Amino acid sequence: SYGSTLRYKNIERMKAIGKHSLLGASGEISDFQEILRYLDELVLNDNMWDDGNSLGPKEVHNYLTRVMYNRRNKFNPLWNTLVLGGVKNGESYLGMVSMIGVSFEDNHVATGFGNHLARPILRDEWHADLSFEDGVKLLEKCMRVLLYRDRSAINKLQIAKITEEGVTCEDEPIPLFDHFDDTRKAAKSAACRNRAIGEAWDDYDSIFYNAWLKVSIEPTWFVDPDVV
Repeated sequence: SYGSTLRYKNIERMKAIGKHSLLGASGEISDFQEILRYLDELVLNDNMWDDGNSLGPKEVHNYLTRVMYNRRNKFNPLWNTLVLGGVKNGESYLGMVSMIGVSFEDNHVATGFGNHLARPILRDEWHADLSFEDGVKLLEKCMRVLLYRDRSAINKLQIAKITEEGVTCEDEPIPLFDHFDDTRKAAKSAACRNRAIGEAWDDYDSIFYNAWLKVSIEPTWFVDPDVV
């Protein structure tokens, strides 16, 4: 989504692929739906063999790389950046594919501004034995940074977990700053202005910096503040 063209706030951008993989996408929803149609056909054809084997995340990632590169060569690219993760036979896998078919694997990936703002945080704080709970906290920290830099974003995120047993997604999105009903009032509150200065960067520091930059995270479809 570019500029203020982001309209719908409740679109899910993650989908389980087969038994071992989870796909996430940024970019055009219509193109993402087209990719899901390709993958449904791929999984169906794989299941029809009924040979006791199933596609793993690496195979799905390679397939998506070929699809994106093929469409790029036809000068009709699918305007998405894809993230594919999964677990099969005890081995975890995480990869990314760009809209022109550039792909790579890494311990952590991101799309869009996440490559510039979130991945430096992940490089500093991610480690191989990170627990699921600590991983969610780290993800929330990254998403807060991205939220402050995108005026048309919504302060909710959806969490998914991939294990050998399969893919589980949270039914309800997790709200960020659920303890702040109004971030603008919180930035001007006495609790924010009179708190002790410390080395750690807290939520108040973030919303105060956001207010100082005069960056709004409210929906941009409304101009009249009374309507918001």
